[in-house]
Amino acid sequence: MPIYEVRHDSLAPVNATSFEIEKLSERGDIQRLLKDRIDCLEEGLMVLAEEFSDWQDSSRRIDLLCLDTDANLVVVELKRTSDGGHMELQAIRYAAMVSAMTFDQAVETYARSRPRNESGTVDYDAARAEILSFLNWDEPVEDDFAKDTRIILASADFSKELTTSVMWLRERDIDIRCVRLKPYKLEDGRVLMDIQQLIPLPEAAEFQTQIGVKRQAERKERVERHDQRYRFWEGLIAAAKVHGAAGATRSPTKDNWINASIGRGGFNLVYTVRQSDNSISLWVYDDPAAFAALRDQRAEIEADFGSPLIWKEEEGQNGRAIIFNQEGGYRSSPDDLPGIQERMVEAMIRLDRALRPRVQRLPS
Repeated sequence: MPIYEVRHDSLAPVNATSFEIEKLSERGDIQRLLKDRIDCLEEGLMVLAEEFSDWQDSSRRIDLLCLDTDANLVVVELKRTSDGGHMELQAIRYAAMVSAMTFDQAVETYARSRPRNESGTVDYDAARAEILSFLNWDEPVEDDFAKDTRIILASADFSKELTTSVMWLRERDIDIRCVRLKPYKLEDGRVLMDIQQLIPLPEAAEFQTQIGVKRQAERKERVERHDQRYRFWEGLIAAAKVHGAAGATRSPTKDNWINASIGRGGFNLVYTVRQSDNSISLWVYDDPAAFAALRDQRAEIEADFGSPLIWKEEEGQNGRAIIFNQEGGYRSSPDDLPGIQERMVEAMIRLDRALRPRVQRLPS
């Protein structure tokens, strides 16, 4: 969509142009201009270096390396082309390479990029004072410096592939942004630059931040849940091996169940664990006649098992189950987990003994 010049009697469209047509280069023009007015990309940035390349075994350069007021490093990658190329991949690489920068290294980097003092030498003390003033620090706080490395991609435009990648990275808590630099040319030959943040949209940034915090908490909870279940199954499988119980040959998993064979296809013994309770069961898959035949022996099976069982059969479902529930789950006290696992294994042994011979005798 064009922009318009407001005239006395009309709105006159201002023609879009390109950096190539205007013979504006990335480094010699766009990068130089943005360095002097870095607030055009984002307020609260300080340019530490242009063409930063202080690392071994690599000739790659960060277009602009900045610092924000929260003491995070900011990698700015520039492209004058219309699709942005693969700049997000380059920027991620640069962010990883620079992420270990210390406060003293930042001072050294900035000192080399600023004007020298009257004697012609690099003024490290002045560079240090300017960075401390920018951060509003009296003294360096190393633990708070460069806790995160952010990315700003600035280009004439962005391809769908690039914006899709950026949104995917943002969903995974990588602070990466897209800023469009679109040049326009007035009739008198002057060139304007429309600078707009596209991702995230400024008006949606606070909402997206709230969503991001929620997703991060959900992701953390999911990782913790999977880790707890994996460790729970490690303990249960170890107990099953000691007692020669079903499931002894299985591997731990992050799922909330593991199954074991009862010696016949379509039937599975299953351990299931939830946060605060667990169950052992026999699942009968898509065979209502077999389930009915076992249910006809309910009194004998429960007598052999030593406790009442739940006989679950729901309309419209292929699977039917014979279940025994117990208290104690993967989020129980760590001191209680071995006992919970032992009780699950002991119950599975009793269920296996009560059902295995009867399952084998069912008609084919």
